[in-house]
Amino acid sequence: MVKSKIYKNFNIKTKYKNSIILIGNFDGVHKGHQKLFSLARKYKKKYSSKIGVLTFEPMPKMFFNKNLNNFRISNLQQKIDNLKNLNVDFLIIKKFDRKFSKIKSITFIEKILGKKLKPKFVFVSNNFRFGNKREGNVKQLINFERSSGYKVVKPQPLLTNKKIASSSLVRKLLQKGKLEKANKILSRNWSIVGKVQKGRQLGKKIGFPTANIDIKDYILACPGVYAVKVKKYGKNNYIKGIANLGYRPTFNGKKILLEVHLFNFSGNLYNKYLTVEFKKFIRKEKKFKNVEQLRKQIKTDLLIAKETK
Repeated sequence: MVKSKIYKNFNIKTKYKNSIILIGNFDGVHKGHQKLFSLARKYKKKYSSKIGVLTFEPMPKMFFNKNLNNFRISNLQQKIDNLKNLNVDFLIIKKFDRKFSKIKSITFIEKILGKKLKPKFVFVSNNFRFGNKREGNVKQLINFERSSGYKVVKPQPLLTNKKIASSSLVRKLLQKGKLEKANKILSRNWSIVGKVQKGRQLGKKIGFPTANIDIKDYILACPGVYAVKVKKYGKNNYIKGIANLGYRPTFNGKKILLEVHLFNFSGNLYNKYLTVEFKKFIRKEKKFKNVEQLRKQIKTDLLIAKETK
């Protein structure tokens, strides 16, 4: 992991000008994104340039749609870590707010790209839109190449089973319970980072104590039971476990919750941040007639989770 310089505005140092800049949300930093960065590294070698990323927080789609609560594949820190792993030299995390959303596309090109960032190359996807009311597109970016001093690069998207490898596809697969396919496109296990909070102690009462985590604005994957591996955030040693993601219908739960039961673990995890990696989708969430039936099912689920590599 390289040490990447992080900016929250467009006032970058001179040494980062004349760079290769990739613009986008990069939610999940999946194989499609990784292909872009692989090409960017070839440009870096050929032109002796640095690689930078311009991304937005919150994600514009979430900013405009306040009801879109569960959407993200990764949180901001995970995105930063994943981009650093791709050897990015600098990152611009621009706060996406009402003021920024009103900027005209021509202003973005001339003032921000042309005068502030001054990139040599701008990498964007074919469907990239920007500026007030999404008025700007790739064609407009290309039209201003000469006057603003950059060259647009729009690489061919990566196909996986004849579908474009995209964040939207990963979200759909997670929602359908097709975890293994989603993980393949991500090229790693999908994971949630969250803080352990005090729950209703329901797991403990039925003999399976759990660490309860609020999933915040992460995408709600198919509610159900998953084989997971867990570590304290920032640490490297994993513990295998089983997780229930959903509403806990047997207990008439209304709020989405991630409950994780760790194998061979004892200790206090309250207020600790955990990384929960999802390895296998075991079954969908269902309502049981009574706690005894639930307990019996959990024992079956545990065997599957323990055998998951």
